Amino acid sequence: MAGEETNGGTEPVKQDAVALASRLQHLSLSAQAVHADDFLNSHSAVAPPMHVSTTFRYSRNPDELGYMKSVSANNVHDSHIYSRMTAPNSQRFEAILTSILNGPAVSYSSGLSAFHAMLVFLNPKRIAIGAGYHGCQGVIKVVSKLSGLKQVDLDCADEELGPGDLIHVETPLNPTGEARDLEFYAEKARRTGAVLSVDATFAPPPLLDPFAFGVDIIMHSGTKYFGGHSDMLCGVLAIAPRHAEDWVPKLKSERLFLGSVMGSVEGWLGIRSLRTLDLRVRKQSADTDKLVQWLAAEMAREGSVVHGTVAEIKHASLQVSSEGKELAWLKKQMPNGFGPVFAIYMKDENEAKRLPSKLQLFHHATSLGGVESLIEWRSMTDATVDKRLLRLSIGVEGWEDLRDDLIQGFEALARERSSAT
Repeated sequence: MAGEETNGGTEPVKQDAVALASRLQHLSLSAQAVHADDFLNSHSAVAPPMHVSTTFRYSRNPDELGYMKSVSANNVHDSHIYSRMTAPNSQRFEAILTSILNGPAVSYSSGLSAFHAMLVFLNPKRIAIGAGYHGCQGVIKVVSKLSGLKQVDLDCADEELGPGDLIHVETPLNPTGEARDLEFYAEKARRTGAVLSVDATFAPPPLLDPFAFGVDIIMHSGTKYFGGHSDMLCGVLAIAPRHAEDWVPKLKSERLFLGSVMGSVEGWLGIRSLRTLDLRVRKQSADTDKLVQWLAAEMAREGSVVHGTVAEIKHASLQVSSEGKELAWLKKQMPNGFGPVFAIYMKDENEAKRLPSKLQLFHHATSLGGVESLIEWRSMTDATVDKRLLRLSIGVEGWEDLRDDLIQGFEALARERSSAT
């Protein structure tokens, strides 16, 4: 039976599900993404089946019945009672994430529901947080009405934080794609006794392993790169192994009552998507680096259409020290690429609003992480940003084609500008 071994006799011994999910971590990321959930196979089908049932039959043997206890005769690890607790699709999804994130993973219905669940569980008195995704700021406002949670600046003085407080770092940053030094904030968390969480949505595996830099909790909006096809919502919390035994059961218990579980169809879509995560993200990130470097070179070249249109480009690959030197911590933190999202600031606010309609390959839409490239005049969904800012999420089309699409878009704006004068 899957997930069992014997103790030398005939009685099977149930292995720990987290250990089983993590058993392939010596293999490549792609191998883990394809096989980490094999121990949950209860059928001969190669592709995981889609289960949509909300409830599951108990054993017909009265001697096997007990409070919150139901064991499948087919696979002890693929045992379920009610889908608000666990379900086959989301369980497999979590197993893969546990392997590739290097810590037990808990799934939620969206990224913000994962952030909310983290705040409910930790119940900090203060949260240190900087600029970034405005949705998290909204969740903090809601929670503060109930708990009195106080928000302080991410780079506040140590004296403003204490044991049990939360430092929440977003890296790379939404919407600019710039990175933050996790070891710097891990040291601050150690000094103050605070918990360190990171929203690593913009740098999924293989780009960043936050646990290697002292993080306590990793958060992802799985809607983005874990989903990867713009067709599912989900959120994820992964817990550092040193906290897992205590924190994970409590998070799952609280999720049961928050009701913020991901749907069964989303769980199935998530499994499908994680299979190709490594392939997608490596290409998207590499193509982004090429596109950003081209844009930066063209912006510096007088007479180019980019020079006449773009005022500034933001991306982790362009970050340097105040002396203009490479940042040693950045290459150490993100050795496999700097992420597929960046921002451009146009010289003219009206042109920022008009450029998306000139493009053919970029969809003008919010969100990111899908196989299709997106561009968003960010003021559509975030009232706090510079109105000249455009956020670009690079898909898998190929950077040369995307470059050419941007060129014709910039040229169209230049012709309009010329005719207006």
